[in-house]
Amino acid sequence: MAILNLTIENMYCSSCVRKVMDAINALPGTHAEEVRVGAARVKTDADPAQVEESLRAAGYPAHVLR
Repeated sequence: MAILNLTIENMYCSSCVRKVMDAINALPGTHAEEVRVGAARVKTDADPAQVEESLRAAGYPAHVLR
């Protein structure tokens, strides 16, 4: 299982954090380890592009830090 560190746009409050967590946790084999305003740490078996796409669809464009 890979650990991804993400920067996340448009995430400003606790409600945003919950929406981001829901979008991440909706992907099979994916778990939000830590989500804070502007960033997240995610454990996943999913392709990083899938994680980015899920968050973009939820209104929170994300970029994997490499």
